[in-house]
Amino acid sequence: MTVNSFKDKVVIVTGGASGIGRAICRYGAERGAHVILADKDFEAARETGSSLQSSGGSVKTIRADVSDIRDVEALVLGTFRECGRIDYLFNNAGIGINGEFQDMTLEHWEQIIGVNFWGVVYGCRFAYPIMMKQGFGQIVNTASLAGLIPGGLASSYTAGKHAVVGFSLSLRAEARQYGIKINALCPGYFRTNIQNSTLYVSDYMKAPGNIEMEANMKFPAVEDCIQKMMKGVVKNRGIIMSPRRHKVYWLLHRISPEFIPNMFHRIILRMKKNASVS
Repeated sequence: MTVNSFKDKVVIVTGGASGIGRAICRYGAERGAHVILADKDFEAARETGSSLQSSGGSVKTIRADVSDIRDVEALVLGTFRECGRIDYLFNNAGIGINGEFQDMTLEHWEQIIGVNFWGVVYGCRFAYPIMMKQGFGQIVNTASLAGLIPGGLASSYTAGKHAVVGFSLSLRAEARQYGIKINALCPGYFRTNIQNSTLYVSDYMKAPGNIEMEANMKFPAVEDCIQKMMKGVVKNRGIIMSPRRHKVYWLLHRISPEFIPNMFHRIILRMKKNASVS
């Protein structure tokens, strides 16, 4: 008999209005969890929450900017005061800023690190002591395949996601003695809302030929992979990757650390050529 690990559990999901976050919220709600759906885009959060509630899910929506420590404190401590426990925290909110390093400002770096890394640290900062006192709890930090391999045209994004993986695995070693589980969720390439909201700071990336090339890339849908991702959460795997076929990039990087940078070098040259003939 399969045990339902989410029945009556209190589950906080940041960035829950769309993409992977929305899929996590749906997964938990369908299994009887009390889902706290947090997102900076409150209108989108309410829309997602209403959809899940209409299907019978227990969902509460909260506006939270994870780069603001006060918002994260209010989200986590407010949930604990209301529910008396926190079983799962999915530090999932993230943004994308892509382009060459020379075209990125320090403000771009502060923005992406503020959300993608500090948002994770803030969530842990407030949930971890609660889970220590409880003697149980699980924190799942969304990194990326980009947290395991290098990536051209995404130095700030890749740096932040590498930091999330390193932080998560280090904290995992400490947390086990307190009954707390820590996981790094490292999804591969999906077609989600982050592609639509990503800021491109290098002009040639916005050339019609490059936009068309990106649009034609075959990315799986999150809904096709959420079951396997959550299976990794339930099994408490340190690093959770999906889809499986994207693991080949991680393997190639470990075998030959120059392979991925060389691959992205060729992609960049191709994109610049596309832009020059547009």
